[in-house]
Order: sequence, then C-alpha cells, then structure tokens
Amino acid sequence: MAVRDVHYLELVDVGKRLHAKEISPVELTKSILKRIDKLDGKLKSYATVMADSALKEAEKAESDIGKGKIKSPLHGVPIAVKDLCYTKGVPTAAGMTIHKDFKPKFDATVVKRFRDAGAVLLGKLQMTEGAFADHHPDIPPPVNPWNADHWSGASSSGSGVATAAGLCYASLGSDTGGSIRFPSAANGVTGLKPTWGRVSRYGVFDLAPTLDHVGPMARSAADCGAALSIIAGADPNDPTSVPLPVPNYLAGLDRGLRGLKIGVDSSFNAKGVDDVMVATVEKALDVLKGMGADIRKVSFPEPKQVVDEWLAHCGVETAYAHRDTYPKKKKHYGPALAGLIDVGRELSGMGYQEILLHRHDFTGKVRTLFEDIDLLVIPAQYIASPTMKKMATLGEDPNALSSLLRFTAPFDLTGSPTITLPAGFTDAGTPVAFQFVGRHFEEDVLVRAGHAFQRETDWHLKHPAL
Repeated sequence: MAVRDVHYLELVDVGKRLHAKEISPVELTKSILKRIDKLDGKLKSYATVMADSALKEAEKAESDIGKGKIKSPLHGVPIAVKDLCYTKGVPTAAGMTIHKDFKPKFDATVVKRFRDAGAVLLGKLQMTEGAFADHHPDIPPPVNPWNADHWSGASSSGSGVATAAGLCYASLGSDTGGSIRFPSAANGVTGLKPTWGRVSRYGVFDLAPTLDHVGPMARSAADCGAALSIIAGADPNDPTSVPLPVPNYLAGLDRGLRGLKIGVDSSFNAKGVDDVMVATVEKALDVLKGMGADIRKVSFPEPKQVVDEWLAHCGVETAYAHRDTYPKKKKHYGPALAGLIDVGRELSGMGYQEILLHRHDFTGKVRTLFEDIDLLVIPAQYIASPTMKKMATLGEDPNALSSLLRFTAPFDLTGSPTITLPAGFTDAGTPVAFQFVGRHFEEDVLVRAGHAFQRETDWHLKHPAL
C-alpha cells in the first residue's frame, strides 16, 4: 500500500502493517508531517509540531522493527498529545499565553509511556485556555474539519480535529466536564475517558485535579484500547493512580455483547435533548438490540444538583491550581478562565463542603445503579453538533451550561469510565455520537462493547473531505 493512502487507517491496522514491514515508519511519518503542513494552517489543531524529533523517533522505530524488536501495537505509529502534557524541552502552554515559553524538564508519565512503547510523537495539540471552556482570545481555535461553522469541542479540540483529519493516528485528551467526549462527538472520532485513577496525571497541567481524566482519542474502540493499554497503570509519581492490573484491552474483542446487561433511561436521555440526538441514541439502541444485547430499563439518579454545582466545584480546584499566577497575572487570562477562578475564590468553605457531600451522595447512587447493569447508554450531549454561533450564545442562557454538562459532568464527578462512539450525521453532514458508561476500572467492557457496535456500523469509518 502506498504511504499516501494510509492516513485514515486505524491505529491497530497501521501498526500491523508497520510491523509486517509493509510500510516504513520513516516514510509514514514524513507523509503525515507533509499532511500537517498542507492542512493545519487552516485547521489549527497543532500548537507545536515536533518534526525533527518525530523523524528521529521514526528512524529508531524502523531500526528496531527491522531487527524484530517490536515493543507494542503502537511501535512506529505517529501520534500526538494535548498541549497540557509535559514534554521535555518542548513548549507546553496548556492553551495559555503566560506559559508559551514554558519548556518542561521532564516528560509527563503518559508521554514517557508512549515513548517507551515506541510511538512516534508528532507534536502538541491545541486546546482551550487552561483546559476550561473557551480558547484564549489571542489563540485561534481549532476548526471542525467537517464544517467550519460547527463547534470543534472543548477543551481537547485540537486532539479531536487532528485525529479526525488524519493528522495523527491517535491523540491524548483530558476530560474534566466533557472535554474528551465533546470533541470526539464533534469531530466524529472515538474517545475513551478512563476511570479516575486509571491513568497517571503526573506532568499534566491541572484544571481540577479530582475531576481531571486523561485518555485516548482515536478512530475506533480497538484503537482506544490499544492506546489505553500503554498509558494506564500505577505510577509512583502520582499517588492517586490506582495500583490495579491493566487488562489486555484488545483481548476478547470478538465476544460481542454476549452476557452484557445494558441499561437505558429513556426519560433521562430525552429530557431537554434535541430530536436529532434523541433519534441517534434510539437508532444505536436498535443496533444493540439487533446484536442480542440485554437491554434493561433503569432509572438514572437525577444529576441536576451536582451538575449545577460543577462550575463552583471546578472553580475551587482551578483557583488552587492557578494560585501562583492568579490574580497576580490576571491581565493575561481570558475572561472564561478568569471567571471560573473568581467563582472558586469566592466560595466559602461551608459551601464547598456542601458540594462535596452532594457529590459523594450522587456517586453512591450511580454505583448502586451499576449493581444491576454492566453498561449505560446515554447521549454524548444535549444538542447534536452545535454551530459556533449557537455556542457563542451559551452564556445568555443561565441553564445552557447545565444542559451542556448534563451527560458528561456527572461521570467526571463519579470518576466513571465512558466511551464516545460516532453514530450518525446531521442534515449538515456533521457527526453525532452516543456514550457507553461503565463500572469503575471496566474499560475493557467499554472497548469490547464499542468494538461490537463498530463491527455492525460504519460511522467511525467516515472521514471529512479535505
């Protein structure tokens, strides 16, 4: 296969071709770098392209593979990471102008694990300011490759755009209120938010540490499983990482949905949700039923209170994370991130304690729900593929943020793992998606179910015309 034809291959597939010596890691990396050079001036998904080091890593991979020393399914595969992951000697700005010259002295654990696995690191992907809602006013936001008038997601927007546009085979995102899931849905890629504690956050800029999750975004559930197998696991540098064994996420993929109990709360899924999104979930459920899934009606605990409190909760943790630069350098902050920090700084200790109690109560209710089911099916968001114009008016509606967070933030608060799967298109030709939610540390079940759905559908195989 000619290198020019492979930029939309799935990660697992391209890895097999590299390891069978059908493709050269060097030529493949050159091809993707050329594609970045051609397309990213318009798409703006990369904050920093690391062309020289990427080619050196590709040369090393080619040498190792030639000697039969294959380190992982990602060996020789070009990937990229969100620009809040420390990368030794390379600017790591976290979407902030005050950090534009910051060059870490070490790699984040997730970056080190990718390097150790032989992956080729193409560069750092653009993101919203500090991983919150909006891009810094001085930094152009990444552009949705399907339609420039539509939202590209937040805050891992660059990760979603680059993966969808064939500018890397997988990427890392982070999710505090929905920031793996929103850009995965917006750009038509698969995103896996792991259980909190499954992946080390060492060397990753904080937004809100007890809510932050780092996870992969790729072309398929299997690709996400392959990437997660590299970055997951305990890390002595992050005491919150959980010392549980890391499964082989690619094992048992062909088991399908046999024996899995899938919960659906039709009322929860439809409340305040647009017709396209409701129909998307219903069609996905039809596919799952056709595959013999055990679909069960459930009653999801009402999340309104914890979702309404998410902003203040996140704000307290963000204010602490930025204590060295805010308010001292407030003039360098954009209005959205500054506003979030101000919310956190103004909250009383009593108010924060009340929020924590509500969070723990809600987490317990969700844990109880999963005593009877293996997976929960929900929308990716309340509105299918919103336009940029629609997102610009979000602040005008006091209920809009809660509506946006309704299907995402609850599972940052509980730490539950989720996978976002492409499941159709709007009349404008832009992607829509749904989520599976699973039990803590059962990402293998999410990958298995996602793979089963993607064997029966081809939504994840569609790509933007670029």
